Amino acid sequence: MDRRLIIFDFDGTLGDTRANIVKTMQRTIDELHLPRRSDDDCAKTIGLPLEGCFEALYEDMSIEHVKRCAATYRRLFDENLLTLKPQPFPKVAETLARLKSLGHTLTIASSRSHASLAALTKDMGLADSMALVVGADDVNHAKPDAEPVLKTLAAMGCAPSDTLVVGDMAVDIVMGTRAGATTCGV
Repeated sequence: MDRRLIIFDFDGTLGDTRANIVKTMQRTIDELHLPRRSDDDCAKTIGLPLEGCFEALYEDMSIEHVKRCAATYRRLFDENLLTLKPQPFPKVAETLARLKSLGHTLTIASSRSHASLAALTKDMGLADSMALVVGADDVNHAKPDAEPVLKTLAAMGCAPSDTLVVGDMAVDIVMGTRAGATTCGV
């Protein structure tokens, strides 16, 4: 592989967080007495910025209610972490260490907040492999906009032609493509 910089998505790509996210969305929906959504409906929103998840699930919801959903979700996610610890997918830590040893620069661009990414990558033993973490709150325009990739390219001094963006959702691939990078769906 000739790509010097590899930008990974986090949720569903490096970290197996689906159960945490879906459980937290369902608890948020229940707590706020919203119409129930299936686990699959909730899972389909993974990868969007948090407010975008609720906008996708409830198209006519006011922005104030969307913000209330996001705040409730954040509180409940932290509570859920006490009993339901997300893990990296099998062989992720070893693969990242090997890629780093081969001279690749590894980073993360995620729709998750920077603080959450920092905590989860540390807890999962992945933080030492990452040269940079870009969360949704580090940019003005989150996925699928190219800004997270462009910010990473600027910080790492890399060109799009030297970059591979790896993710599990369409928003990851669109983000990388818009930035002019090669993309890989997993």
